[in-house]
Amino acid sequence: MSLRENFDLKLKQLNEKVLELGGLAENAFVKAITAMENKDIERAIQVIDEDSYIDHIEEEINDLAIILIAREAPVAVDLRRIIVAIKIASDLERVADYAVNIAKSVIRIGVADHKVPVDSLLKMSNIAKEMLSLSFKAFIEEDVVLAKKIADTDDEIDKLYGETIKTYLQLSDDTKQDFMQITQLSFIARYIERIGDYATNISEGVFYIVKGVRYELNN
Repeated sequence: MSLRENFDLKLKQLNEKVLELGGLAENAFVKAITAMENKDIERAIQVIDEDSYIDHIEEEINDLAIILIAREAPVAVDLRRIIVAIKIASDLERVADYAVNIAKSVIRIGVADHKVPVDSLLKMSNIAKEMLSLSFKAFIEEDVVLAKKIADTDDEIDKLYGETIKTYLQLSDDTKQDFMQITQLSFIARYIERIGDYATNISEGVFYIVKGVRYELNN
């Protein structure tokens, strides 16, 4: 096996670990939203309990990347690929943390019926989940066109977030006895919005790999 082939194999292994982490983070997010929708406390607890394994996978990715840089001394686009893998791993760990935050809000709300609508939260979460899935594809294929499309989609989440918070603020004035539940659902809206931002961050990484320039696609 040539040096180039050996490097490509190790880089492929690194990317596979990133995708594994992405799948775990996305699954945690979906599970947390399902727990919210169904007022499923046990499922919410699972999200919290499984977070330590996600942290472990992020550490593995960092270790693999450091070893790859130290042994292979990559430059140019190869170095950017490794740097972006580290950054994406950090972003995905934060996605999982926000899933945990959602789960904690679900536990605080408890099994009481939702006194305010959660349809907008479900719509936001569906968009964020699709953004995450497509960001993994854009990363592996180094597809800047898809990456830009993902970043543009974030505007939809931002718009829904603004509308949702405005609605909840109005409802909190009208139904003061449900203030705690409205507060926790507002937190969940914010967590989903942040997950969309992290999907955009992954898209920015794709641009950095391909173009060698850092673009702030959230602006």
